[in-house]
Amino acid sequence: MAVAAAVFTIAVVLDQTTKAVVESTMSLGQKIPVIDPVLSWHYILNPGAAFSIGTDVTWIFTILQAAVVVYVATLLRKVRHLPWALALGGVAGGAAGNLIDRLFREPSFGMGHVVDFIALPDFAVFNVADSFVVCSMIGVCLLIFRGVNLDGSREGVGPPADDAPESGRTGP
Repeated sequence: MAVAAAVFTIAVVLDQTTKAVVESTMSLGQKIPVIDPVLSWHYILNPGAAFSIGTDVTWIFTILQAAVVVYVATLLRKVRHLPWALALGGVAGGAAGNLIDRLFREPSFGMGHVVDFIALPDFAVFNVADSFVVCSMIGVCLLIFRGVNLDGSREGVGPPADDAPESGRTGP
């Protein structure tokens, strides 16, 4: 679906562009207040996942992110509903943004550290790709909880009234 491809592209471009700006304008470890004390830029390199979990197994995150991108790409062939296209495009785009870091940044191919820079008080430092993944997964959860299928139909809801079989009536 073209919408999913557009969201995917926007996520990857925004993520990689913001990371390039941070790398070219800040020094590693530097912290710049943006809306003090609520938001700051804090340039770090993260070898792990959220909250720096799993810093010794970076290669696992590389495999998982690649698997997410491939899996979502296969799901998108079945999507016929705009909210699903938006949500899945965002998940795949966010995963791809961080996957690019894992594949092409130091220290080595597949083991690269992710550039993080968005800092909130008493929370993890994250990036645009992370934001796309989290917001899109909230959308996925809402769609699942509402019983919306990839084609827009609903779980447990019969066919539309026009397609419902007659209920034994004999007259018009």
